[in-house]
Amino acid sequence: MGRQAKELSAAREAARAAGRLLRANLAGRGEVSFKGAVDLVTVFDRQAQELVDGRLSAAFPEHGFLSEEDLDRPGTSGCRWVLDPLDGTTNFAHTLPIFSVSLALERQGDILLGVVYDPMRDEMFWAAEGDGAFLNGRPVRVSPVARLDRSLLATGFPYDIRESRLNNLDHFTNFALRAQAVRRCGSAALDLSYVACGRFDGFWELKLKPWDVAAGSLLIREAGGRVTDFDAGESDLFQPELAASNGLIHEEMLRVLSQGRTRRSEGASGR
Repeated sequence: MGRQAKELSAAREAARAAGRLLRANLAGRGEVSFKGAVDLVTVFDRQAQELVDGRLSAAFPEHGFLSEEDLDRPGTSGCRWVLDPLDGTTNFAHTLPIFSVSLALERQGDILLGVVYDPMRDEMFWAAEGDGAFLNGRPVRVSPVARLDRSLLATGFPYDIRESRLNNLDHFTNFALRAQAVRRCGSAALDLSYVACGRFDGFWELKLKPWDVAAGSLLIREAGGRVTDFDAGESDLFQPELAASNGLIHEEMLRVLSQGRTRRSEGASGR
């Protein structure tokens, strides 16, 4: 497991424990509150976050923490855990069993390791920088599909879809007409993990946050895929647009994404 063996082992154990908590409470119908018109948070988001934070802070007190549920704590080591304790909250709140725990360790913008755990299927994805990507201990690789029209893609929609013109509907339409099919599962971390193991051939989304993509992006790179912004530039944790693929269809994907951007620009200039 390389230089981060201790951290990776602890991350997997923490993600599994949080996942078990979520699975046990899937039908619990706990308290649900709204961060926006369609942006939910449950009591179990917070409980899972507290569990992971407690375990990793005890093991690595010098590390910082950045998590979706209002946790931003600097550390002294230069390393920071980036966590989404429940990626797929809307699914969870509706008892739809598609969600995950996503956890990564970052140092000065570089992702050192990433873990995505699906408690409903007991699937643990992980990767460490330079050591490859794995699913339940088995190495995984991206798919060999080389044409967009034979590709299965995944995406998601931003929480301000009702208010903003930048809502991904244009890209969704363009890809639906060009790919074999497009899926919208509701967990970006799982979507990226599925690209890494070849279940999906590509993924795109906009208005993402660091905890949405930190672990999954490393998984794809370590599995032989490609991750960029919509302009083919290097992606980073704070880049809101992300295109990910097996590498073989990446240029085709970027061309489709550029069409949506051109249409938005034309519409704006015509007002």
